[in-house]
Amino acid sequence: MRLRSPGLFLLLLSGLQADIQKKEEVQGIVGSSVELNCVYPEGSSFDLNDFYIYWQTAMPETVVTYYLPGNTSPRYKDNRYQHRAQLSLDSMEQGNFSLRLYNITPQDEQTFHCLVFQKSLELKKVLQVNVTLHVAANYSIPVVSNPIGPSEDEELTFMCKSTNGYPRPNVYWINQTDNSLLDEALQNSTVSVNEHGLYDVVSTLRVRRAPNVNVKCCIENVLLHQNLTVSSQTEPSSGTKDKITDKPARPQEKNITVFIVFGILCVLVAVAVAAGWFYRNRRSSGSYIGIRQDSWCRLSMLILLGWALCLFKHS
Repeated sequence: MRLRSPGLFLLLLSGLQADIQKKEEVQGIVGSSVELNCVYPEGSSFDLNDFYIYWQTAMPETVVTYYLPGNTSPRYKDNRYQHRAQLSLDSMEQGNFSLRLYNITPQDEQTFHCLVFQKSLELKKVLQVNVTLHVAANYSIPVVSNPIGPSEDEELTFMCKSTNGYPRPNVYWINQTDNSLLDEALQNSTVSVNEHGLYDVVSTLRVRRAPNVNVKCCIENVLLHQNLTVSSQTEPSSGTKDKITDKPARPQEKNITVFIVFGILCVLVAVAVAAGWFYRNRRSSGSYIGIRQDSWCRLSMLILLGWALCLFKHS
């Protein structure tokens, strides 16, 4: 008898007992691929014309993919697994009927059944492997918002947010001073499912106001053995945060700078005047030269006086 309907075939053989039954568990990350193992223990070569291979789920009951004698490639019963579920002909000829599942989603978290029937043994079920797939996704790094500025309220409210994780998370608030868990009565956590079938979590914490409150928000993914923790700290209650600007010069530092510059100018002018007097004494025979040197000295003094007034104005 040639069976064309995989559903009818499974219905007829659902009550048969398999020679070999196994149970396995495997973990997959959302968006990645995973292999669901189904291997005949003897490991000898198999004539695929003598075997019927099915992969199916029970909740909901559907055929993921199957292979019938004479087919050149596996078939798909459910469009949800089209291009996502793959059997290898070369591997099946060696008794490896494992299923490669691509682009895992949260909806794939269920038990998959591998059923192998042998035609020459009057369609006896020779192998059954039940593989439970656990799906996980990493949560984003939590973002903790601090209370902003001083307030007259007696309570401080912190908010912690993390997105796109799986499975449902555990949320903890921790007192950073002694690493103790804060009372759950102070917390309010909301977990929702987004358009990707993943979880988003928002948690608020209300504590009594104090000069300094140090808390941490922890998002726990049990399946991945992962704890994402972010610290938060309140601003001092005595004042508000100053705006960051360029650092101005202090008055004392500014006065010191003015005096240093003024002193250097005085030294330079004094050296110039001394050089002029020395030059005039050595060449005192010419009255014209003396008059020229006196004019140069007066000009130097005027320059010095001008610099002094300018510095005094800007000090």
